[in-house]
Amino acid sequence: MLGTILLVLLVLVLIGVLPAWPHSNTWGYFPSTGLGLAVLLVLVLVLMGRV
Repeated sequence: MLGTILLVLLVLVLIGVLPAWPHSNTWGYFPSTGLGLAVLLVLVLVLMGRV
């Protein structure tokens, strides 16, 4: 249950850091790449039953 909630929150944050808004255009894809790796890690842990 906790892993699913964490995964949903990370996906929402990942969508929030996409460089689509004027204030984040200069950031590039760096924040979304880091959060994407975090989402992937949590997804693997959830599928393995560790979280």
